[in-house]
Amino acid sequence: MTDPVSHAARIRVRYADTDQMKIVYNGKYLEYFEVGRTELIRALGYPYAQLERDGILLPLVEAHCRYHQPARYDDLLTVISEVREIPRSTLRIDYRIVLEDNGGKQTLITTGYTVHAFLDVERQRPVRPTPAFLAALGNS
Repeated sequence: MTDPVSHAARIRVRYADTDQMKIVYNGKYLEYFEVGRTELIRALGYPYAQLERDGILLPLVEAHCRYHQPARYDDLLTVISEVREIPRSTLRIDYRIVLEDNGGKQTLITTGYTVHAFLDVERQRPVRPTPAFLAALGNS
């Protein structure tokens, strides 16, 4: 993998995602990261369901989120998810969430990353990613 693997997913902010200040509640951004991660892995042609059938789980072991600007109810956000390095026993995914206005101007809302361990379902022990997962990353 010489270039980063990335994917963009769109999310419309629901009323239930906002807090009393009428902005997206801070914890929701990790859910938005999850949408981005799931859609990135699906776009590789190797979705979570296949990982699980292959006996692999991807538990979260680290998360970081930096808030740049607030998002509000009914905003249409784009979650850009990116894998920048070949995973060994963990998978790091970097995220940018942007708001695009009607004129095409993008406002950076949030940046962050998550780190996931590759875990053998039966033994509950860390493992390396499957060759098929690595191939999917390399073919993107």
